[in-house]
Amino acid sequence: MERGTARNTLDGYARDLRRYVSYLERAGVTDFARIAEADVTAFGAALREGDGDLPRLAASSAARALVAVRGLHRFAHLDGITEDDPAREVRPPATARRLPKALPVADVLRLLDMPGTEGERALRDRALLELLYSTGARISEAVGLDVDDVDTRDRTVLLDGKGGKQRLVPVGRPALEAVEAYLVRARPVLARRGRGTPALFLNARGSRLSRQSAWQVLKTNAERAGLSAGVSPHTLRHSFATHLLEGGADVRVVQELLGHASVTTTQVYTLVTVNTLREIYATAHPRALG
Repeated sequence: MERGTARNTLDGYARDLRRYVSYLERAGVTDFARIAEADVTAFGAALREGDGDLPRLAASSAARALVAVRGLHRFAHLDGITEDDPAREVRPPATARRLPKALPVADVLRLLDMPGTEGERALRDRALLELLYSTGARISEAVGLDVDDVDTRDRTVLLDGKGGKQRLVPVGRPALEAVEAYLVRARPVLARRGRGTPALFLNARGSRLSRQSAWQVLKTNAERAGLSAGVSPHTLRHSFATHLLEGGADVRVVQELLGHASVTTTQVYTLVTVNTLREIYATAHPRALG
């Protein structure tokens, strides 16, 4: 609550801490004040190797779990619940810096063309996919939109990002046209099935579309477009950022559009474009391999 952490992040931390409690109980540690640094370190190792009821996690997931555990012990120490902080010197495992996956422009356009132009669901799905790619919104930000958050006159959308931070993002004409078609021809029909909600994207019952359902929309249309491999909820966001940078956009502008707190987070996309340039250079320059 104090940090304004997103609901999805809170759910992840809660899941990690339940794993921690379960591990401590199996290890015979029942007194919170008697947890030692070795216990925290052993928990981190168990996450990476798998142990009993604990699933084997990737380095990034194990790191997040240890961040949650460190936060718990720091809080307990600062609030006087424990005399020391056993997790103070425990460091999460270093994670490899993976480059985000982005679709070629032609593949994105094929994906956006998959939903039809007739029927409530098809119009909704087309508007959702167009808006995701046009704004670079996280899928949770898109389904969190209300009707009043879209300004068709100024061609902007107001997104609620992480930590409760809002940002105003421009919307391209194809996305606006898809949203307007949905608002006029589909949403009123869906809304009549519900109890009244300001949500922009509605499900078949007239309620706000969930993240899971929005992800399924992306997955279904990606499969129809022959793009099933590696397409995730973040794929259109990654593609949005990569295509902007490849088109000459400044990295700090892209940072603002994505809602990143630090430009360092955005700079990972510049590595993608540099790699693309290397590939083109290697195949196009007559002396590239000399």
